[in-house]
Amino acid sequence: MRNSLTVLGTCGAWPEAGRAASGFLLEADGFRLVMDLGYATLPRLLARCTANELGAVVLTHEHPDHCADLSALCRVLLYGGRQDRVPLYCPTGVLARVQAMEPTEDLREVFDPHPLPGRYQVGPFLLDGRLLPHHVPHAGVRLTAPNLTVAYSGDAGPDRVLSELAAGADPLIAGATLQGTTADPHLLSAVQAGQWAARADVARLVLTHFWPGADRRQSLAEAGVAYSGEILTADEGMVLTL
Repeated sequence: MRNSLTVLGTCGAWPEAGRAASGFLLEADGFRLVMDLGYATLPRLLARCTANELGAVVLTHEHPDHCADLSALCRVLLYGGRQDRVPLYCPTGVLARVQAMEPTEDLREVFDPHPLPGRYQVGPFLLDGRLLPHHVPHAGVRLTAPNLTVAYSGDAGPDRVLSELAAGADPLIAGATLQGTTADPHLLSAVQAGQWAARADVARLVLTHFWPGADRRQSLAEAGVAYSGEILTADEGMVLTL
């Protein structure tokens, strides 16, 4: 069975018209794992698989452009009749943040939460979640399975841990919120995404988490200054074979 990564959403902060906020679906050996469920990602997820076919959810942090549609997924699972709880891996604060949108439905009825950072066996994947700098507790993730390594920076800033999470990955999915020489300890720029991809010797770099309205071609060019490998700008509906 083909292993693949499907892009559900690519925008940071809020989704542009026709797009969605952060989200990715990773499929390997028939197991489906979603990474982040920001605004407007759930309809795109359900176009790819049913809620009953979802094996696990991994959320990097509690900002709503990365977790808001967990609320909608809760309702699909609750009223759709799924019997088992879906494993949910996320930093402290995510459940309380999303639960605040659900005054009557209890997220723990349909999700089985596990804290990040941490290390877990999730279906065919070894999940390694490590703290990375952001405005709230945030976990970057590395997912490995036979002949497959995917790393995801989420919405974090630069840190040496990123090179450890991303070492040899194919691909590294990296936030590229900032452009030019703008620097922020809590966010990555396109330039920095390229630099960390080069340090980690990744096979492919996928840029994501674009500020709405940003010229994505500029981000692509800036990441290529330091990284000479294949660089892709994530686009809703894009499917990468792994």
